[in-house]
Amino acid sequence: MQLRDSLRNLVESETLKPGTRIPSTRQLAVDIGVSRSVVVEAYDQLTAEGYLTSRRGSGTSVAEHTGAKTAASALAPLAEEPAPDARWDLRTGTSNTIDFPRAEWLRCMTAVINEAGHQELGYAPLAGVPHARHVLTGYLGRVRGVRNRPEDLMITSGFAQGLALVCRVLLDRGHTALAVEDPGHPGEREFIATSGLRPIGIPVDQDGLDVERLEASAARAVLVTPANQFPTGVRLSRERRARLVAWARKVGGYILEDDFDSGLLDTADRPPALQSLAPDRVVYAGSASKTLAPALRLGWLAGPSDFMASVEHIRAGWDIGCSGLEQLAFARFIDTGAFDRHQRRLRTEFRRRRRTVRAHLDTQLPGAWLPSRAGGLQAYIRLPPHIDEQSLVRAARHRSVLLRGGRHYSASPAARPPALVISYATANCTALSRSLAEVGVAYREQSERREQRDAGASL
Repeated sequence: MQLRDSLRNLVESETLKPGTRIPSTRQLAVDIGVSRSVVVEAYDQLTAEGYLTSRRGSGTSVAEHTGAKTAASALAPLAEEPAPDARWDLRTGTSNTIDFPRAEWLRCMTAVINEAGHQELGYAPLAGVPHARHVLTGYLGRVRGVRNRPEDLMITSGFAQGLALVCRVLLDRGHTALAVEDPGHPGEREFIATSGLRPIGIPVDQDGLDVERLEASAARAVLVTPANQFPTGVRLSRERRARLVAWARKVGGYILEDDFDSGLLDTADRPPALQSLAPDRVVYAGSASKTLAPALRLGWLAGPSDFMASVEHIRAGWDIGCSGLEQLAFARFIDTGAFDRHQRRLRTEFRRRRRTVRAHLDTQLPGAWLPSRAGGLQAYIRLPPHIDEQSLVRAARHRSVLLRGGRHYSASPAARPPALVISYATANCTALSRSLAEVGVAYREQSERREQRDAGASL
């Protein structure tokens, strides 16, 4: 009874998760010093009650459905209307992991492990392996014009850790707010607020962030996506870039440049990093999450020497750095040209997908248009004023298509023109054609209902 009750409590409290293998009756009897028959009887009773499941050759495991309540993760996205049978997911926040270059990455990792000595297998320096920082600094200078020294670059566990470190340094330097683009990433606004800073939404128009509105705010630091604004895809104009840098110097503040998907933009139509204009005021941030895979947790920060010294000081109390072997594998991936080749393949594929989206606008969503020409992983589609954005999103969901409206990304309660944000990170051209055809049906039904109401009103 003691053994049965203890195991039942472990399952109900989710200390033992569904699917977890538990010791054999013989092994557990030896471990706790009782007769095997005691364990067999306890297991039998728990199996009959639905807490355990036993299969010949597979041992005994916690049952998948035990009736225990499942707590939601504090980091999980906001709850949405369930759609377990949806065929197409066009929501942002995903990456193209299907085309992850497994063979080339494995070759790089194998070579690194074969060559690793005592130093490479030990703890990596807090800011990153020196060779990896040297290679990454050279790469960013070559492809993005980033002006930085390896000593002032830190390899982080993705962009999220970089943002957390920057927020902490800003707090320590007396900042109370961090300006963000509006519309922008809703998760980042919540993340910033949790860090202790107040996110201040600054409107974005066809030229990017409205720097005049930023100047009128109380912020002395701003987070921007100047190369390909998320989610609208507009580019920060040359005039706004210069004015933004001038603002940072005037207020003694900082610009955090999130260059999240520049590797997926056409090279002939890609502006250099904003950091190249003001290395003393811009903290450049990037990651391999969109171009390789989020699971690698490889990100980087490059900024002014004094700022990065503060970042390293803060990080010393948080962790002891990232995997040195993965940093070296990434450096080799860059050095061998594999990273450039992989991004060229992705750019070619995403160019096809964006053309597919454009081709379906006139036929499936007449009156809608793409206000920007930028590439990347998503398309921001402006809808005619008479279209109800949320109704269209719900109707698309009922037709097995998951997507989000433009207002999902808005920081201000003020009404914005209706829009759809279509991510094609995981949807190929065939999937895009089929899913947009379903969205088109919902779109036409809504337009027809509007026409019928207008006709009725005129009578």
